[in-house]
Amino acid sequence: MPKEQQNKFPSEVIDLPSKGKVYPKDSSLASGKLEIKYMTAREEDILTSQNLIKKGVVIDRLLDSLIMTEGVNSGDLIVGDKNAVMVAARILAYGPEYNVEVTLPNSGEKVTRNFNLADCPFKKLPNDVDYSNNEFEITLPASKTKITFKLLNGVDELNIAKEIKASQKLGTSTEMTTRFRYLITSVNGKKDQSVISNFASDILSRDSLFLRQEINRISPDIELLQEIDVGGEMVEVDIPLTIDFFWPKTTS
Repeated sequence: MPKEQQNKFPSEVIDLPSKGKVYPKDSSLASGKLEIKYMTAREEDILTSQNLIKKGVVIDRLLDSLIMTEGVNSGDLIVGDKNAVMVAARILAYGPEYNVEVTLPNSGEKVTRNFNLADCPFKKLPNDVDYSNNEFEITLPASKTKITFKLLNGVDELNIAKEIKASQKLGTSTEMTTRFRYLITSVNGKKDQSVISNFASDILSRDSLFLRQEINRISPDIELLQEIDVGGEMVEVDIPLTIDFFWPKTTS
């Protein structure tokens, strides 16, 4: 449905965890805000489309249907902003309460708890990072290699998923190297894709860990962590995004 035809639906302007800092200045996303409409039966049809579910694109199609800001789709959003839009869309559709089964980190026991999604804050962005141009430079501790990398967006994630699925059909697993090929933008100043691909395959484990930790440190996102009471003890758990996130049970 064209965005101009969506104006009859109620909508909200939401904030993005990145504050728009990673997007080009001429992008609507540079404002750090995004307009999304409330879900309707049309979007519920998208959620139940077996074809979209099998293709692994159901959430992307849902968000594309909800986003009203001109010139923006889910593929443009970095992963952390996309997560925040998902949470906001769910709150607008069904309210902030989310009843779901979680696994306790120490015992592995499964318990059902009710979470308030409105209490999930954005990650605080570190002050020592320049987010402009979505390119970040680090020197890896083991090899002393200087690399630049970017934060992935929705299009990158879809392409990575396709490549990983193709490799799995051949009986191999390339998840880590594939992800690094998309993340890394230069190696010692060289932007040639063959150089990046070779480095992604041969990166030392210590450097790999350091890179992943740095990406986690600087990535804007929404914190899907909350404390729950388990037998009088407060335990911090991850809030899982199950099928019930966008399709809550109609019976208690």
